[in-house]
Amino acid sequence: MLWSDLERFDWSFDPWKEFDRMHRALSRWASSTDIEFPAVNVWVSTDEALLTTEIPGVDPESIDISVADKTLTIRGSRQAEELKEGETYHRRERWHGQFTKSIEMPFTIESGKVEAKYINGVLQIKLPRAEAEKPRKITVKSE
Repeated sequence: MLWSDLERFDWSFDPWKEFDRMHRALSRWASSTDIEFPAVNVWVSTDEALLTTEIPGVDPESIDISVADKTLTIRGSRQAEELKEGETYHRRERWHGQFTKSIEMPFTIESGKVEAKYINGVLQIKLPRAEAEKPRKITVKSE
């Protein structure tokens, strides 16, 4: 179809507006189906890594933390809020259900020394680096 044909029918087709409309539609769809939960922050030093994640409403007893070589896996669940008789939701945005998150660290983790704390909805995990992987200073001998 030629542009002159569109002008003749007084069609104002703007490909950029159409692209923007499709982008917004796809973004809404992707954000509603692709949930990355829980979001994490990870700090790394020469001796350890510190991971924090906000998981309010999760029972600490239901959190499962496992370590295999360089990979940390966090599993848990957040229960849906129970409605009383006669109540309905006006708006419901908080996520509930089971979650699993695996994070690969840049070093092997000393699994026997991992520490985890859950305070005010924030999970904090200390992941010590395996002794064999810690940088060592080598002394130079002279004769």
